Amino acid sequence: MSKINTGWLNIYKPINITSSKAVLKIKKKFNLKKIGHAGTLDPKAEGILPIAIGSTTRIINFIEKKKKIYQFIIKWGEQTNTDDSEGEVIYFSKNYPQKKEIEKILPNYLGTILQKPPIFSAIKISGNRAYDLSRKKIQFDLKDRKVEIFAIKLLKTISKSESLFSITCGKGFYIRSFARDIAIKLGTRGHIKTLKRQEVGIFNEKNSILLDDLLKIGHLSPEIKGYFKSTVMLDDIPAFNVNDREISEIQKGKEISISNLEHSFSNEVKTENLVYAQKNKEVVALGYIENNFFKPKKVLYKE
Repeated sequence: MSKINTGWLNIYKPINITSSKAVLKIKKKFNLKKIGHAGTLDPKAEGILPIAIGSTTRIINFIEKKKKIYQFIIKWGEQTNTDDSEGEVIYFSKNYPQKKEIEKILPNYLGTILQKPPIFSAIKISGNRAYDLSRKKIQFDLKDRKVEIFAIKLLKTISKSESLFSITCGKGFYIRSFARDIAIKLGTRGHIKTLKRQEVGIFNEKNSILLDDLLKIGHLSPEIKGYFKSTVMLDDIPAFNVNDREISEIQKGKEISISNLEHSFSNEVKTENLVYAQKNKEVVALGYIENNFFKPKKVLYKE
């Protein structure tokens, strides 16, 4: 039975463990040389954590751009310094928003918005993590960032002080910042009580495996179904086939002509759109099309 050398594992991360620690456990258990994760989950958050193995670590940043779906509870009336339940309460409010008030304001957050990340985040400030500076009570400023919300819904009013939401968002979006900001807009304060990531692109709860269950397995192999995906998981990206000669050119970082390739692209593929070259359904490289030439951006295929 052959071992997995490259591909993706769809892990369901439990609470009370960092994303980095989860990756380290998998790395040590299966003696993996190259491993990484797409999209960090806070220690108190649970849910989908795609794990890249081998050459797929080179395309983590492409996977991080995929849409993500979260389900979370906002606790109204209290704002913490971490914007979640782990932090110290810094503001109180006796105002609890009504269901109609919440539903009325939600459409204002659809589309591209500006968002200030939490001061307790992994963003680097002059080489230091924001959460490290915050713990040391060092003052600093975080700039607003453009983020995108594709869908937002109030699922349930649990109590006057708690509401359950679902959100579909893009890269770099902070659920904790959303809770902080919408609470202030509603004339109150708030923080995230619970957070679960349900989807990252094609990775979802149905095809995931609990971290603890994975660590009970003797070894990783292609026969592991359901929660393992090969490098060909870029379902929404156009692909074309290449031969050994073209692979050799791509590995040297050279452009290759696609005008004579059997599987050409439609006119709908624009120069700024990502595409990938493949051989026997294995990703060779990701890149862009310009003037009938494929320009590799990330080369994965190695022999």
